[in-house]
Amino acid sequence: MNAPEQLVLPDTQSLADLRQTAIQKVGIKGLRYPVALRTPSGEVQHTVAEFAMYVGLAHDVKGTHMSRFVEILESARTPLDIRGLNQLHGQMLERLGAVTGRIEMSFPYFIRKSAPVSGVSSLLDYQASIAAETTADGRTKITLALTAPVTSLCPCSKKIADYGAHNQRSHITVTADIVGDLSLEELALVAEEEASCEVWGLLKRPDEKWVTERAYDNPKFVEDLVRDIALRMKRDPRVGRFTVASENFESIHNHSAYAEVEGVGAALLD
Repeated sequence: MNAPEQLVLPDTQSLADLRQTAIQKVGIKGLRYPVALRTPSGEVQHTVAEFAMYVGLAHDVKGTHMSRFVEILESARTPLDIRGLNQLHGQMLERLGAVTGRIEMSFPYFIRKSAPVSGVSSLLDYQASIAAETTADGRTKITLALTAPVTSLCPCSKKIADYGAHNQRSHITVTADIVGDLSLEELALVAEEEASCEVWGLLKRPDEKWVTERAYDNPKFVEDLVRDIALRMKRDPRVGRFTVASENFESIHNHSAYAEVEGVGAALLD
């Protein structure tokens, strides 16, 4: 029996477009995919990432090939780190025949921490993202973002109260264009060191005493949090443009306190 003839299907996306309108971003977003991440220590961490993948489309091309974005992820089987995502970004541009584009993955990330007194070990979860983007001038930038949960204690409450002070859990988000090696762990450390106190997944009673007193001795407004972290980012030679934001989930109000600051790191100040 003869093999059935292979049908030649029309490639509508590759048809010419006469509207003379280029598209800056076209692709897919909201794609969840299992990934393996290589940490700075060389360990492999498995997680599920949400991907956004875009390319620029020339004014005379009707459409991009959406299926190729998923094919690129299917071909990526080795654990990813920042360099690996950048390489994946380059493969995407080549596969789609594009000059500009952006690939971003957002994911829960876990860092193992030891409690301050007992030393008991546990994992703490953070929300993180890594992005690579190439612009029309041919430059590619890498952007890291990490949201760290911390404790903040109100200086005003401590000043006016006869005893105690109200505190709350806060989410600090640091986003930075990076030059050179800067890890998610380092972003987490900066946020935690500048908070009233960091948080842990597991604490014993001696640890609870320590974190309570640490926060009381180190009160910070939401404005203090973002300013202190911004100063650290400005001095870092691996940081370009950055944003620091903090949302304090107030314990005495039914709303959050929020502050955000943008700046330029030492990588762009030379």
